[in-house]
Amino acid sequence: MTATEPEIPPEGFRQHRFTPPPGATTVLLVRHGESAPAHPAKPFATRDGHGDPPLDPVGVEQAELLGERLRHDAISAIYVTSLRRTHQTAAPLAGHLGITPVEEPGLREVFLGEWEEGEFRRRAAIGDPIFEQIFIQERWDVIPGAEPHEEFDERVWRSFERIIAGHPDERVVVVSHGGVIGQLLHRVTGARRFAFAGADNASISEIVATGDRIILRRYNDVAHLQPLLSAR
Repeated sequence: MTATEPEIPPEGFRQHRFTPPPGATTVLLVRHGESAPAHPAKPFATRDGHGDPPLDPVGVEQAELLGERLRHDAISAIYVTSLRRTHQTAAPLAGHLGITPVEEPGLREVFLGEWEEGEFRRRAAIGDPIFEQIFIQERWDVIPGAEPHEEFDERVWRSFERIIAGHPDERVVVVSHGGVIGQLLHRVTGARRFAFAGADNASISEIVATGDRIILRRYNDVAHLQPLLSAR
């Protein structure tokens, strides 16, 4: 079949802004707001073995600014994980939109084994050699007892695919974690594993996905956080 030659407009063929193809799901992938500091004498509470700190007051402010940024978007659903920092981050936006967030446990943070409950941050601060190996090898399971890389990748991708399948022609918000965002964007783009490991708290990354094509449209958008950044 030969394509029909279009009629040429008087001004020629202009460039057009991107529009999602029919059936696509737009996912606004948000990292939770800043969580409470870790202290060796006060380990984080846990849920299902994962450290489960609340948001820091700064994180609460970030969540409010996120809610203001997205309150006028046509959002069909909000997803959070089983960890409370994602629930707290989503709460202002959910209140503005009148949407009850849906919990998607498969998008919880990678399990850090012996470095849960805040120990990961202490090891990072002292320059533990294993911490350095995480970024050299670009995998979390160099930590003793941590979740195997293949299992982490499978559960995250399976959850992501489930959300996409459930929302054709819709726009959804997914509030998740830094490790999860890095892994998803590695899969979406084919980049090296930790190429997107630096998402800021309360940042927005945007993915447009159909059954056979996935596009990264935006990464680490923090324009809404400028009032906080300017105050520091």
